[in-house]
Amino acid sequence: MLEGKKIIVVMPAYNAEKTLKKTYDEIPKEIVDEILVIDDYSTDRTVEVARGMGLEVYEHEKNKGYGANQKTCYSQALKKGADIVIMLHPDYQYPPKLITAMAGLVSSGIFDVVLGSRILGGMAIKGGMPRYKYFFNRMLTLAENVLIGQKLSEYHTGFRAFSKEALKKIPLLENSDDFLFDNQMLVQAIFFGFKIGEITAPSKYTKESSSIGFRRSLVYGVGVITTAMKFAIQKLKIARFPMFDEEGAKLDKP
Repeated sequence: MLEGKKIIVVMPAYNAEKTLKKTYDEIPKEIVDEILVIDDYSTDRTVEVARGMGLEVYEHEKNKGYGANQKTCYSQALKKGADIVIMLHPDYQYPPKLITAMAGLVSSGIFDVVLGSRILGGMAIKGGMPRYKYFFNRMLTLAENVLIGQKLSEYHTGFRAFSKEALKKIPLLENSDDFLFDNQMLVQAIFFGFKIGEITAPSKYTKESSSIGFRRSLVYGVGVITTAMKFAIQKLKIARFPMFDEEGAKLDKP
């Protein structure tokens, strides 16, 4: 354990049989207490491979979406008494060895949320990020920083660490069950005053990497801007939205 903190790694999985073991092998077991795999009704051998490795697996009875997968991830981690939860994609896109640094930053009390940024260090394109994705990432991040009043390098990474306090306070059940969940969750963390840190996380893009196509990227982009605008509108007290309501649906509520 890291300074007496229970650290749980959650892996939202979908068709990750080819990369799950490679990802798992690089997780620093000396500081991680438990590893949970949440399978979103994969059509390959992801569940079989995970169980063959002795991992604890939770299965969705149907494909619910990336956001719904994460809701299950965080809910199960909190039920198991996690103090720090690391969300790591099992597609080997992000470097698992950085878990130690990310957990340490949360454990220090300086940050409540830590992001593994693909943009810091300027290695996104070298790692294989498609240029159109890089362009959209930079444009969306610029727009969000302006609307929200932040200076983050990106809002769209899937490598994140959270304190249990953040996970319990943010009304995550008000969020999308699709890819927009990642962005909504981060904007909520900012809205509720949680401190956010970033570290450089060189990413690798392969044919097994989680990704969405150009068309869905456009839909995602519209959702990102809408979320940022809702943030600004509620901060100005013009209107209220459930996702920024302290009484909104949370993971630890019955």
